Amino acid sequence: IGGSEHATGHLLYVRFWTKFLYDMGLISIKEPAKKLINQGMIQGRTQFVYRSNKNENLFLSKGLIKNESDVTPIRIDVNMVDNDILDVEAFKKWRQEFTNAEFEQEDGRYICGWEIDKMSKRYYNVVNPDDIIDKYGADCFRMYEMFLGPIEQSKPWNTAGIEGVSKFLRRFWNLYFDENGHSKLTKIDATADELKVLHRTIDKLTKDIENFSFNTSVSALMIALNEFNTLKTTSASLLIPLLKSICPFAPHTAETIWSSLGNLNSIIVQEYPSVDESYLVDDTIEYPISINGKMRAKISLAADANEAIARESSLSNETIQKWLEGKEVKKFIFVKSRMINIVI
Repeated sequence: IGGSEHATGHLLYVRFWTKFLYDMGLISIKEPAKKLINQGMIQGRTQFVYRSNKNENLFLSKGLIKNESDVTPIRIDVNMVDNDILDVEAFKKWRQEFTNAEFEQEDGRYICGWEIDKMSKRYYNVVNPDDIIDKYGADCFRMYEMFLGPIEQSKPWNTAGIEGVSKFLRRFWNLYFDENGHSKLTKIDATADELKVLHRTIDKLTKDIENFSFNTSVSALMIALNEFNTLKTTSASLLIPLLKSICPFAPHTAETIWSSLGNLNSIIVQEYPSVDESYLVDDTIEYPISINGKMRAKISLAADANEAIARESSLSNETIQKWLEGKEVKKFIFVKSRMINIVI
């Protein structure tokens, strides 16, 4: 696993040694790897200012440009830009030629242009991980990189997007502690709805980790957080397994919460939570009901409901009765666990 050039280099060496050791009769395998995963490149967001062709000392904000031939785009250091807004004073100090620069701004702000490029010093679009970690923390940086997209695809870095992951981690912390830093965990029994959220999340994370689908893992954790907040979950029997589940993704946050709850050993050595598959099965299923192919209503039926029950429940539904008034039902189509269609 790694970038294409990096991983290929390692693969060459490890195959060389494997072949050598096999020929020496010291090992029984000819190939050292069963799968190669090349991580996609993290691309950079190149930022531009626009110098007037009539006045070299004047820079126009992007929204004020009427004709592209009136300006010359200039690549600038991405670290002077926050959410496409230029730090004007930093720009003036960047180079001596810009010391006396003047700006035509939009609502008091200079808005930069941008495009996606390979991260490169010559494009001034390299983001220093140390700066991001200093501002947001290593866990936030780590999770945002995972959240950008599938591991094998190239993905553009956008520092503005990291705020969402930062807010998620703060809200995750608030599941465990109140504003005074006191634990919110209780010993109350978990409800069936809460147990479904927990075990479906663990199941999703377990499968995603095995498949290197880290972006959907982060998404699953965000969904679980929202559902636990809606359910006002405080039970330690739920939140401790959830904490162990997030540990591979946000180890520093998980360790700090774990130790703050009074645990003396590390969360890293705890057993990863297992899935109770009985909570992965729905007791009820929501069916969309279509009439002549157009969805008109939804009903919830028991998971084991047959066509006769589905027909009776559908035809007695108040909304459906209005659509059927004076019409003849020619066909009733029931696709178990998926949909109902009534042809009139």
